[in-house]
Amino acid sequence: MKRQYKVLSILLTLTLVFGLLFSYVFAADTTTITILGTADLHGRIYPYEYAIDSYDDDTGLAKIATLVKQERAIDPDALLIDCGDTVQDNSADLFNDLPIHPMIEGLNFLNYDVWVIGNHEFNYEKAFLEKNVATFKNSVLSANILKTDGTYFVEPYEIFEVNGVRVAIVGMTPPHVTQWEASAPEHFEGLTFPGTLEQSKKVIKELEGKYDVLVGAFHLGPEGDHGFEGSKTIAEACPEYSVIFCGHAHSKYNEVTNGVHIIEPGKWGWALAKAVIKLEKTDDKWKVVEVVTENLETKKVKEDEEVLAKFKFVHEESIADANLIVGEITADFITTPDYITGAAKITTMPTSQIVDTAVIDFINEVQMLYADAELSSAALFTFDSNLVKGPFKKKDVAFIYKYPNTLVGTNITGANMKKYMEWSASYYNSYKEGDITISFNPDIRGYNYDMFSGLTYEINLSKPAGERVENILFNGKPLDDNRTYRLSLNNYRFGTLLGLGLVTMEDRYYDSYELLQDAGRISALIVKYVQEEKGGKIEPLVDNNWKITEVDLESPFKETIFNMVRTGELNIPTSEDGRTLNVKALNVFELIDEGVLKVSTYVVQTGDNLWAIAEKYGFTWEELNEINDLENPRLIRPGQTILIPALP
Repeated sequence: MKRQYKVLSILLTLTLVFGLLFSYVFAADTTTITILGTADLHGRIYPYEYAIDSYDDDTGLAKIATLVKQERAIDPDALLIDCGDTVQDNSADLFNDLPIHPMIEGLNFLNYDVWVIGNHEFNYEKAFLEKNVATFKNSVLSANILKTDGTYFVEPYEIFEVNGVRVAIVGMTPPHVTQWEASAPEHFEGLTFPGTLEQSKKVIKELEGKYDVLVGAFHLGPEGDHGFEGSKTIAEACPEYSVIFCGHAHSKYNEVTNGVHIIEPGKWGWALAKAVIKLEKTDDKWKVVEVVTENLETKKVKEDEEVLAKFKFVHEESIADANLIVGEITADFITTPDYITGAAKITTMPTSQIVDTAVIDFINEVQMLYADAELSSAALFTFDSNLVKGPFKKKDVAFIYKYPNTLVGTNITGANMKKYMEWSASYYNSYKEGDITISFNPDIRGYNYDMFSGLTYEINLSKPAGERVENILFNGKPLDDNRTYRLSLNNYRFGTLLGLGLVTMEDRYYDSYELLQDAGRISALIVKYVQEEKGGKIEPLVDNNWKITEVDLESPFKETIFNMVRTGELNIPTSEDGRTLNVKALNVFELIDEGVLKVSTYVVQTGDNLWAIAEKYGFTWEELNEINDLENPRLIRPGQTILIPALP
């Protein structure tokens, strides 16, 4: 008996030893890699929007820093990447002449491992970009920016060793920089931008056998744009990627395409993207077995005090600059910025993209003067853009003109001008019966909808895109297809017209970029115009030179539906990425069919007429006739059912 107990004891001991040994071996053959990412910070360190002089609770590197420290406490070896569009916007250009730009210094302060070049990094002189590349302490990446000799401008990828795992990170930049910066080719002098998919396949081949985990750090949205491939297309063609961190689209998403996780953390520091990659080692080779991605939002996160202290000078100087008074606004330029609610912040649909307003007319007036042009085009970059009675401050200029665009004057034929106007008018969806609002194409950004001055025109929404712009008159006469006109527009749009084949570089007769330093920016020209041409005072003037036609937006249900929107009972859809508002019209018939809009019915009695029924319920007979689509409103029969709108 004793011997049996002894054998059993030995067996239990061996089992325990081998079990512990097995656990040790198994643990040694599994590991996790954490990768964190930001995108489109656009000059934001403090959670503050200097164009409106207001705190913004879900933006800024200071909030991102808190999350980064939190995640590094969990995994000290976490990699941190930024996917570009970092140094432009939000008064960041005030600091372009410093030895190191505060945004780059901020990335260094948080020890970012990777910075990817975005398209807005090319908004300034090439020397500025080169300075930023040189002063970032770690890896600057882009696999599709090449020198003319075919070599890479910066590294296409970087391989990091984390926990014994080789992590390859590939950078990518939108290739349309040459189009967007067409009026200032010196910004990308000596550089070419091949296709994103083409270069992705190329670097994957270069990396063969050199990595265990492949990660994309792309300044690209999920969908393609302007003819180049987006992250989804690359994921479909290149399943070697475990995860792709995205930017450029300013979108918030976290999805899987062809087994590849694709994540973008919105704009301005809305979130910190996070990927946790689990690997197992088999036959001395690491294999990815699980990827978990999420966006860690910043809205309820407290700012990091170290970042706030280090960059306090940036915040204070930006606020002081934003509040410099450059003139006086005599009255509000747009009295009801939101078409339905009237509010200053747009939540439903922007009035200024449905009717002509003083803001767009003002910008076009400035452009036409300095480019000595006959025609002008301008877009609304921020849906809430407005000028409100009171002191005209630099922040107001930034509010109506946020980008560092310069002014271009170009010659364009009347025929090509019409094509340009049709291109712009494709921003609208076609009208259908029952619509009580005008809606926008979800695939077109609001900043790509231009409004024109110097001529009068109509946009007929009963017609399809490409056939809408009608009755175009210049000085009261039809626009002449064969005549050449002088058109003023910003450098970005000039690049668009080049891409559309509507103008050539030789057509450009004026470029404010040639002015010294920042004086050529349209925002600077606006200040100059107010001070030198308007004696420091500006007033809202609208020439109402364009209008939308062939739509009937009236309905007895209209106010009821609008009230539902105002109270939050009914929401107007936005595009999938949230960047385009009002992408579907409110339609009476659809809302009734969906049960959203409640109606009552009245059964016609002997001796009834439509006028009496309408009066009984507080409507006009015309309103009841419209909603019921009666064949003959003068002839209604007993037993016939009449729809009665719900009163607001």
